[in-house]
Amino acid sequence: MARSKGLSGEGQAPLARHGVLRTRHPFVTMLSMFAIVLGVVGVSATGVAAYTVWDAAQAIGANAVVLDEDAPLPPSLGAIEGGVNVLVVGSDSCEGQDVALFPRCANDDSPGERNDVTMLVHISDEPRRVTVVSFPRDMIVPIPSCPKEDGSGNYSAMSAQMINASYMYGGLACTVLTVEALIEDEIDFAASVRWTGVIEMSNAIGGVDVCIAGDISDKHTGLNLTAGNHTLVGVEALQFLRIRHGIGDGSDLGRISNQQQFMSSMVRKLQSDAVLADPGRLLNLATTAISQVQQGQLVLSSGLTNPTLMVQIAMAVKDVPYEDIVFVQYPTRYASGDGASRVMPVKDAADALFAALAANQPLTLTGDASQGYGVEVTGEAVQPPPAAPAEGSGETPAAEAPTTGETPAAPVAEERVALPSDIAGQTAAQTTCTLPEN
Repeated sequence: MARSKGLSGEGQAPLARHGVLRTRHPFVTMLSMFAIVLGVVGVSATGVAAYTVWDAAQAIGANAVVLDEDAPLPPSLGAIEGGVNVLVVGSDSCEGQDVALFPRCANDDSPGERNDVTMLVHISDEPRRVTVVSFPRDMIVPIPSCPKEDGSGNYSAMSAQMINASYMYGGLACTVLTVEALIEDEIDFAASVRWTGVIEMSNAIGGVDVCIAGDISDKHTGLNLTAGNHTLVGVEALQFLRIRHGIGDGSDLGRISNQQQFMSSMVRKLQSDAVLADPGRLLNLATTAISQVQQGQLVLSSGLTNPTLMVQIAMAVKDVPYEDIVFVQYPTRYASGDGASRVMPVKDAADALFAALAANQPLTLTGDASQGYGVEVTGEAVQPPPAAPAEGSGETPAAEAPTTGETPAAPVAEERVALPSDIAGQTAAQTTCTLPEN
């Protein structure tokens, strides 16, 4: 399958030195990329404001991570056969962090930098679908020979390491190579982000709604929430994304499902009239995201800073049905004799997932919402609001459209693939509630 290659093995140009920055968490990278895009599209009728956002989006390319200096950007999203894969990672480095928010950083005894969170965002060809795969940080995988950051050679390959060690051996380039080997597919773009950017972006979006099934009190993150629904903004949003000791079985698997609840709710908010129909809020999101990139809080690969490509991505995903926006955890089992810390890949189940993605088949989840008992599914499926014609477009709403005497052909329903029950997750159509630590 011919596709634009994000990173290759030996002989690969290393990351540009200006792009090797200490980074934190991937959620803001996803949100920021789409916020910039939506800001460009949403304020396009406002002249000067649109030009300002577009010009700033082009300017942030100066600080971008270069994955492959010789690989040309695709002319359009549709030109990438089989869709596009974007890897987003966040490290656990304490460099440049506020010790008031991260007390452990005041006396950090864990040298090195690891990819504490690793997620693959797969956007399919037509019909468009989005699947986000979270890789548990403690999962034992082979790490291939990775180029050193200074270009002086390669680190040695390792047969069995936690996936979060890949960042220590070659930074973002090594994490990309590790995931590519695991999924047996190529990654087109990659990005990383600092934790502190979460605060600014959650403020700009106006908060994300989450559900808590019981009171939560976690001394590690400082998060204290009572049972019920909460709109999380700023520091609380950051704490919620980091929490694991106070929920489920206290593992990273429980934290993944908690993060998926947050992302699912965020998607629904971004697709709702509350955000996408408000040019002022779109502009605020876009300018906030751009400022975070300029301040070094967010780092995008060079392709993701291309305004044309960003618009193409936004146009591809903005109308994806909630049931086809799927968040899953890469399937695992606990390693024998190692308590509840290290986990091993369940390759057969993973192969079924990636085969379905390669064939662009719609997915049905049959497993639990969480492998770590972090959330439970509650309520009925959420449906997106009906699309309204743009103001001044001259379009006639569907209910008032004139009849032509012809009966439109009924759409052909695609057969959905039931994923193995080993695969935990949820769709954006599902609402989930965080469970307190058991």
